[in-house]
Amino acid sequence: MVGMAQVRGTPKTYDVIVVGSGAGGGVAAHVLSLAGAKVCMLEAGGFYDGTKQSDMFKWPYNAPHRGAGTHAKPFGYFDATLVGGWHVPGEPYTNAPGTDWMWWRARMLGGRTNHYGRISLRMGPYDFKPYSRDGKGFDWPITYEELAPYYDKAEELIGVFGTPEGIENTPDGKFLPAPAPRAYERLVKLACDRLKIPCIPSRLAILTRSIHGRAACHYCAQCGRACGVNANFNSPGVHIFPAMKTGNLEVRTDAMAREVVVGPDGLARGVSYIDKKTRGEVTVNGKIVVLAASCCETARILLNSKSSRFPDGLANSSGLVGRYLMDTVGSDVDGYLPVLEDLPPRNEDGVGGMHMYMPWWNYKRQKAGRMPFARGYHIEFGGGRGQPGAGDFDGTERILGGGYGLELKRNVRRMYGAQVGFTGRGEMVPNADSYCELDPHTVDEWGIPVLRFHFKWSQDEILQAKHMQDTFKEIITAMGGKYFTEATAENNWGISRGGAIIHEVGAARMGADPKTSVLNSNCQAWDCKNLFVTDAAPFVSNADKNPTLTISALGWRTSEYIADQVKKRNLAA
Repeated sequence: MVGMAQVRGTPKTYDVIVVGSGAGGGVAAHVLSLAGAKVCMLEAGGFYDGTKQSDMFKWPYNAPHRGAGTHAKPFGYFDATLVGGWHVPGEPYTNAPGTDWMWWRARMLGGRTNHYGRISLRMGPYDFKPYSRDGKGFDWPITYEELAPYYDKAEELIGVFGTPEGIENTPDGKFLPAPAPRAYERLVKLACDRLKIPCIPSRLAILTRSIHGRAACHYCAQCGRACGVNANFNSPGVHIFPAMKTGNLEVRTDAMAREVVVGPDGLARGVSYIDKKTRGEVTVNGKIVVLAASCCETARILLNSKSSRFPDGLANSSGLVGRYLMDTVGSDVDGYLPVLEDLPPRNEDGVGGMHMYMPWWNYKRQKAGRMPFARGYHIEFGGGRGQPGAGDFDGTERILGGGYGLELKRNVRRMYGAQVGFTGRGEMVPNADSYCELDPHTVDEWGIPVLRFHFKWSQDEILQAKHMQDTFKEIITAMGGKYFTEATAENNWGISRGGAIIHEVGAARMGADPKTSVLNSNCQAWDCKNLFVTDAAPFVSNADKNPTLTISALGWRTSEYIADQVKKRNLAA
């Protein structure tokens, strides 16, 4: 630890301290502030307001390397990440031998909600009871029906477009109108219809009409740069800034949480954090602590919160903090559709994401034991004539065989818009070999012990990736296209590295028994009644549905429970 000042306390005691400002921290601060609680939010990164700091409408030629991704900005120069990525300066993590885990962190107000894909899918009834369905993994202590009203609330606040379809285990929601499919999406839809694969309007947290004073999307398709008009969901613009207007929310940025401070009675009394600007350690006092620092960061804080009463870390009497870590299964291919070659220019504007997607369609076959893997996936795909950027024409040599000068330029223009990429997003079955723990030999620049990861895929995930590859080939072939992949049995069918999909969940799971879970059904720590978690750490399983909407709904439910328990004086010493 370098140059740390003496620990400084703040005299004020807040009703609630929220650690983290993403989907889970944002909704907790929003709900509790509007309920009248005095809330202090701690964010490890800097302040960010997309309406003032967005890079919308900037041209690639105005950026270094035409905006290409770099070590510091993996998703491109204009990506809405202030500081963060797979490697955060001064904040390492380690992998155990045989593990190749990747951990994405966004150090900024709003976290990943500033740049994520806005895909907003409800988990379905099967997803909450997977063990009861196939005997693998674990059941959640709640049902879909219990969480459905909070999905409603989350969707109505953030704004999600889509269409009611009535598809098995793919619940419909409170939808805004969906945008029309683009040309290549219509072709994919026709092919899927022939193959009896559902292809429906996607469900994204982007406004297609104005709600709550926020403007509708103007179809610049640059959502990953942050939205200058607040038309897509981001925690600062939708949760945090409206909560601040109540006068009940104080936000402290550059506040790197070290540990939850516990009193002699075993209750949480506050949070100790490092002020990155002064390098001093500060303790903020609170009656209730809500951790929403992101799944693995929350586990790290709990494991670092050691005391004589909690020698193995806070809320860890079960030994399950950090355990059963999951990510989403991914595998992808490139396709080329000659039918789209050399078409006349047309307007293909839309949202910054897909207008169509394919939900999982083989639940009945899996239930009947006719599939070689346990859980399903959905398909995301993209293509068309978006604004060209660095790397957009990678792989053209597979079609052209090479080229130079004017002829190459003409051929590339002919190919523009004919490439379509497919990717699967599938469910991982939790396993005991996937977890994070404190590395006893490594600390970050703030002197805080870092995480060491262990991770492995099972045959369920590997065979799922193979099925993805087979399905992509079938769809592309049905469109008369050409199929390109490097996936083979030797590389486990192109399965993604653990953490690469940035959907890590489950390191402090909820349950019905304190011996087999960290949290109860209200995301309240069994061992510390005034400690709650509202990010993805409580997840018991990781359905193929992207986790952000469920984080928001579960966080809303937990926050209302906190407010109710405060009224009943059940959280006081």
